[in-house]
Amino acid sequence: MHALTVVVKGAGEMATGIAHRLFMAGIRKIAMTEIAEPLAVRRGVAFCEAIYEGFMEVEGVRAERMADSAALDELWRAGRIGVLVDPSWKIVGEITPHVVIDAVMAKRNTGTRKSEAPLVIGVGPDFKAPEEVHAVVESNRGHNLGKVLYSGQAEAHTGMPGATDGYRHERVLRAPKAGLVRHAKMLGEPVNKGATVLYVGGEPVQALIGGVLRGLVREIEVEKGEKVGDIDPRAERINCYTISDKARAIAGGVLEAIMHRYNGPDA
Repeated sequence: MHALTVVVKGAGEMATGIAHRLFMAGIRKIAMTEIAEPLAVRRGVAFCEAIYEGFMEVEGVRAERMADSAALDELWRAGRIGVLVDPSWKIVGEITPHVVIDAVMAKRNTGTRKSEAPLVIGVGPDFKAPEEVHAVVESNRGHNLGKVLYSGQAEAHTGMPGATDGYRHERVLRAPKAGLVRHAKMLGEPVNKGATVLYVGGEPVQALIGGVLRGLVREIEVEKGEKVGDIDPRAERINCYTISDKARAIAGGVLEAIMHRYNGPDA
Protein backbone atom coordinates (compact mmCIF):
# COMPACT_ATOMS: atom_id res chain seq x y z
CA MET A 1 0.00 0.00 0.00
CA HIS A 2 2.82 2.44 0.81
CA ALA A 3 4.05 2.21 -2.80
CA LEU A 4 0.75 3.32 -4.34
CA THR A 5 0.65 6.62 -6.21
CA VAL A 6 -2.65 8.51 -6.10
CA VAL A 7 -3.98 11.49 -8.05
CA VAL A 8 -6.94 13.32 -6.53
CA LYS A 9 -8.80 15.58 -8.93
CA GLY A 10 -9.79 18.59 -6.86
CA ALA A 11 -8.34 19.91 -3.61
CA GLY A 12 -11.40 21.41 -1.94
CA GLU A 13 -13.07 20.33 1.29
CA MET A 14 -14.13 16.80 0.28
CA ALA A 15 -10.97 16.09 -1.72
CA THR A 16 -8.90 17.25 1.25
CA GLY A 17 -10.77 14.93 3.61
CA ILE A 18 -9.98 12.07 1.23
CA ALA A 19 -6.30 12.95 0.84
CA HIS A 20 -5.91 13.39 4.60
CA ARG A 21 -7.41 9.98 5.40
CA LEU A 22 -5.30 8.21 2.76
CA PHE A 23 -2.17 9.94 4.06
CA MET A 24 -2.94 8.95 7.65
CA ALA A 25 -3.59 5.37 6.48
CA GLY A 26 -0.05 5.19 5.10
CA ILE A 27 -0.67 6.09 1.44
CA ARG A 28 1.83 8.94 1.17
CA LYS A 29 2.38 9.41 -2.59
CA ILE A 30 -0.52 11.78 -3.25
CA ALA A 31 -0.86 14.53 -5.86
CA MET A 32 -3.87 16.83 -6.13
CA THR A 33 -4.98 18.98 -9.07
CA GLU A 34 -6.81 22.31 -9.05
CA ILE A 35 -7.90 25.26 -11.16
CA ALA A 36 -5.91 28.51 -11.06
CA GLU A 37 -8.42 30.22 -8.72
CA PRO A 38 -10.06 27.59 -6.51
CA LEU A 39 -13.53 28.45 -5.19
CA ALA A 40 -13.34 26.62 -1.88
CA VAL A 41 -15.66 27.99 0.80
CA ARG A 42 -14.38 25.92 3.72
CA ARG A 43 -10.87 27.25 3.27
CA GLY A 44 -9.74 26.21 6.74
CA VAL A 45 -9.84 22.56 5.65
CA ALA A 46 -8.95 22.79 1.95
CA PHE A 47 -5.55 21.89 0.54
CA CYS A 48 -6.34 24.08 -2.50
CA GLU A 49 -5.31 27.03 -0.30
CA ALA A 50 -1.76 25.97 -1.18
CA ILE A 51 -2.40 27.39 -4.67
CA TYR A 52 -2.67 30.86 -3.11
CA GLU A 53 -0.35 30.56 -0.10
CA GLY A 54 2.26 28.06 -1.26
CA PHE A 55 1.31 25.55 1.42
CA MET A 56 -1.65 24.48 3.56
CA GLU A 57 -1.80 22.34 6.69
CA VAL A 58 -4.95 20.51 7.78
CA GLU A 59 -5.00 18.51 11.00
CA GLY A 60 -1.25 17.98 10.96
CA VAL A 61 -0.90 17.05 7.27
CA ARG A 62 0.86 19.54 5.00
CA ALA A 63 0.28 20.10 1.28
CA GLU A 64 2.52 22.27 -0.89
CA ARG A 65 2.06 23.87 -4.27
CA MET A 66 4.31 22.51 -6.99
CA ALA A 67 5.16 23.92 -10.40
CA ASP A 68 5.02 20.56 -12.15
CA SER A 69 5.10 16.81 -11.48
CA ALA A 70 8.92 16.80 -11.36
CA ALA A 71 8.70 18.16 -7.81
CA LEU A 72 6.68 15.21 -6.51
CA ASP A 73 9.47 12.86 -5.47
CA GLU A 74 11.07 15.52 -3.27
CA LEU A 75 7.72 16.44 -1.72
CA TRP A 76 6.86 12.81 -1.03
CA ARG A 77 10.25 12.19 0.62
CA ALA A 78 9.52 15.17 2.87
CA GLY A 79 6.12 13.73 3.82
CA ARG A 80 4.11 16.32 1.88
CA ILE A 81 1.16 16.19 -0.49
CA GLY A 82 1.67 17.94 -3.83
CA VAL A 83 -0.94 20.38 -5.20
CA LEU A 84 -0.75 21.46 -8.85
CA VAL A 85 -2.68 23.85 -11.06
CA ASP A 86 -3.75 21.33 -13.67
CA PRO A 87 -7.41 21.67 -14.71
CA SER A 88 -6.95 19.25 -17.61
CA TRP A 89 -5.31 16.57 -15.41
CA LYS A 90 -2.14 16.22 -17.49
CA ILE A 91 -0.38 14.80 -14.44
CA VAL A 92 -2.37 11.57 -14.80
CA GLY A 93 -0.47 10.81 -18.02
CA GLU A 94 2.84 12.00 -16.60
CA ILE A 95 3.06 9.85 -13.46
CA THR A 96 0.72 6.94 -14.39
CA PRO A 97 -0.86 6.59 -10.93
CA HIS A 98 -2.26 3.41 -9.43
CA VAL A 99 -5.39 5.29 -8.31
CA VAL A 100 -7.29 8.28 -9.69
CA ILE A 101 -10.04 9.85 -7.55
CA ASP A 102 -12.41 12.40 -9.05
CA ALA A 103 -13.43 14.52 -6.07
CA VAL A 104 -14.12 17.74 -7.96
CA MET A 105 -17.72 17.58 -6.66
CA ALA A 106 -19.08 19.09 -9.88
CA LYS A 107 -22.29 17.02 -9.46
CA ARG A 108 -21.43 15.43 -12.81
CA ASN A 109 -18.65 13.53 -14.52
CA THR A 110 -16.51 16.13 -16.30
CA GLY A 111 -14.48 13.60 -18.27
CA THR A 112 -13.00 11.02 -15.91
CA ARG A 113 -12.64 7.53 -17.40
CA LYS A 114 -11.51 4.24 -15.93
CA SER A 115 -8.72 3.99 -18.50
CA GLU A 116 -6.80 6.63 -16.49
CA ALA A 117 -5.57 4.16 -13.85
CA PRO A 118 -5.97 0.56 -12.65
CA LEU A 119 -8.43 1.95 -10.09
CA VAL A 120 -10.57 5.01 -10.84
CA ILE A 121 -13.04 6.22 -8.22
CA GLY A 122 -15.79 8.79 -8.78
CA VAL A 123 -17.23 10.67 -5.81
CA GLY A 124 -20.86 11.74 -6.06
CA PRO A 125 -23.60 11.69 -8.70
CA ASP A 126 -23.41 10.95 -12.44
CA PHE A 127 -20.43 8.57 -12.38
CA LYS A 128 -21.40 5.15 -13.74
CA ALA A 129 -19.74 1.98 -12.47
CA PRO A 130 -18.36 -0.09 -14.04
CA GLU A 131 -18.83 1.64 -17.42
CA GLU A 132 -16.97 4.91 -16.64
CA VAL A 133 -15.21 4.28 -13.34
CA HIS A 134 -14.38 1.21 -11.30
CA ALA A 135 -16.14 2.42 -8.17
CA VAL A 136 -18.48 5.21 -7.06
CA VAL A 137 -18.67 6.63 -3.54
CA GLU A 138 -22.00 8.01 -2.33
CA SER A 139 -21.79 11.69 -1.32
CA ASN A 140 -25.41 12.45 -0.32
CA ARG A 141 -26.07 12.68 3.39
CA GLY A 142 -28.17 9.84 4.72
CA HIS A 143 -27.99 6.14 5.39
CA ASN A 144 -25.69 5.42 2.41
CA LEU A 145 -23.19 8.27 2.82
CA GLY A 146 -19.74 6.87 2.05
CA LYS A 147 -21.05 3.61 0.57
CA VAL A 148 -18.96 2.12 -2.26
CA LEU A 149 -20.81 1.08 -5.41
CA TYR A 150 -19.19 -1.21 -7.96
CA SER A 151 -22.29 -1.21 -10.15
CA GLY A 152 -24.65 1.67 -10.74
CA GLN A 153 -24.62 5.33 -9.69
CA ALA A 154 -24.78 7.44 -6.56
CA GLU A 155 -28.00 9.24 -5.66
CA ALA A 156 -28.93 12.31 -7.70
CA HIS A 157 -27.89 15.71 -6.38
CA THR A 158 -30.74 17.08 -4.26
CA GLY A 159 -29.58 20.70 -4.00
CA MET A 160 -30.50 20.55 -0.31
CA PRO A 161 -27.74 21.44 2.18
CA GLY A 162 -27.34 19.13 5.13
CA ALA A 163 -29.11 20.15 8.32
CA THR A 164 -27.07 21.64 11.16
CA ASP A 165 -29.05 22.29 14.33
CA GLY A 166 -32.16 22.25 12.14
CA TYR A 167 -30.90 24.83 9.63
CA ARG A 168 -30.36 24.01 5.96
CA HIS A 169 -30.56 26.78 3.32
CA GLU A 170 -30.37 29.43 6.05
CA ARG A 171 -26.76 28.60 6.86
CA VAL A 172 -25.50 28.85 3.26
CA LEU A 173 -24.57 32.23 1.77
CA ARG A 174 -24.87 32.60 -2.01
CA ALA A 175 -23.82 35.35 -4.41
CA PRO A 176 -26.82 37.55 -5.30
CA LYS A 177 -25.13 38.40 -8.60
CA ALA A 178 -21.87 37.92 -10.45
CA GLY A 179 -19.01 40.07 -9.23
CA LEU A 180 -15.94 40.50 -7.07
CA VAL A 181 -16.13 39.31 -3.46
CA ARG A 182 -15.11 41.68 -0.66
CA HIS A 183 -15.10 40.51 2.96
CA ALA A 184 -16.85 42.29 5.80
CA LYS A 185 -16.19 39.41 8.24
CA MET A 186 -13.31 36.97 8.55
CA LEU A 187 -13.26 33.19 8.46
CA GLY A 188 -13.89 31.84 11.97
CA GLU A 189 -15.48 35.08 13.18
CA PRO A 190 -18.80 35.08 15.10
CA VAL A 191 -21.71 36.66 13.22
CA ASN A 192 -25.20 37.73 14.26
CA LYS A 193 -28.36 37.29 12.22
CA GLY A 194 -28.69 40.22 9.82
CA ALA A 195 -24.99 41.10 9.88
CA THR A 196 -23.29 41.83 6.55
CA VAL A 197 -20.77 39.07 5.99
CA LEU A 198 -19.42 40.04 2.56
CA TYR A 199 -20.16 41.99 -0.59
CA VAL A 200 -20.45 40.63 -4.13
CA GLY A 201 -20.11 43.28 -6.81
CA GLY A 202 -20.82 45.87 -4.13
CA GLU A 203 -24.06 44.20 -3.00
CA PRO A 204 -24.17 43.09 0.66
CA VAL A 205 -24.75 39.47 1.64
CA GLN A 206 -26.25 39.15 5.11
CA ALA A 207 -26.38 36.31 7.61
CA LEU A 208 -29.79 34.63 7.89
CA ILE A 209 -28.81 33.03 11.20
CA GLY A 210 -26.26 33.65 13.92
CA GLY A 211 -23.23 31.47 14.51
CA VAL A 212 -19.61 31.24 13.46
CA LEU A 213 -18.40 31.83 9.89
CA ARG A 214 -17.22 28.31 9.11
CA GLY A 215 -16.69 28.98 5.41
CA LEU A 216 -15.86 32.05 3.36
CA VAL A 217 -14.71 32.15 -0.26
CA ARG A 218 -11.64 34.21 -1.12
CA GLU A 219 -11.91 37.70 -2.54
CA ILE A 220 -12.24 36.56 -6.14
CA GLU A 221 -14.76 36.84 -8.98
CA VAL A 222 -17.80 34.59 -8.56
CA GLU A 223 -20.93 33.80 -10.56
CA LYS A 224 -24.49 34.52 -9.49
CA GLY A 225 -25.78 31.82 -7.17
CA GLU A 226 -22.28 30.63 -6.24
CA LYS A 227 -21.86 29.44 -2.67
CA VAL A 228 -19.72 32.09 -0.97
CA GLY A 229 -20.13 31.40 2.75
CA ASP A 230 -21.24 28.93 5.38
CA ILE A 231 -22.47 29.77 8.89
CA ASP A 232 -22.34 27.11 11.61
CA PRO A 233 -25.10 27.78 14.19
CA ARG A 234 -23.25 25.67 16.76
CA ALA A 235 -20.80 28.58 17.03
CA GLU A 236 -17.80 26.35 17.73
CA ARG A 237 -14.75 27.94 16.11
CA ILE A 238 -12.83 24.66 16.05
CA ASN A 239 -15.29 23.42 13.40
CA CYS A 240 -13.82 25.93 10.96
CA TYR A 241 -10.49 24.12 10.98
CA THR A 242 -11.38 20.44 11.33
CA ILE A 243 -12.56 17.96 8.69
CA SER A 244 -16.34 17.43 8.66
CA ASP A 245 -18.21 14.22 9.37
CA LYS A 246 -19.33 14.11 5.73
CA ALA A 247 -15.81 14.42 4.36
CA ARG A 248 -14.57 11.72 6.73
CA ALA A 249 -17.38 9.36 5.68
CA ILE A 250 -16.64 9.88 1.98
CA ALA A 251 -12.92 9.43 2.64
CA GLY A 252 -13.66 6.16 4.40
CA GLY A 253 -15.48 4.92 1.31
CA VAL A 254 -12.56 5.86 -0.93
CA LEU A 255 -10.11 4.09 1.38
CA GLU A 256 -12.36 1.00 1.36
CA ALA A 257 -12.36 0.92 -2.45
CA ILE A 258 -8.56 1.16 -2.53
CA MET A 259 -8.16 -1.61 0.05
CA HIS A 260 -10.67 -3.75 -1.85
CA ARG A 261 -8.57 -3.42 -5.03
CA TYR A 262 -5.04 -3.54 -3.65
CA ASN A 263 -5.28 -5.45 -0.39
CA GLY A 264 -7.68 -8.21 -1.37
CA PRO A 265 -6.87 -11.89 -2.02
CA ASP A 266 -6.37 -11.28 -5.75
CA ALA A 267 -4.18 -8.13 -5.38
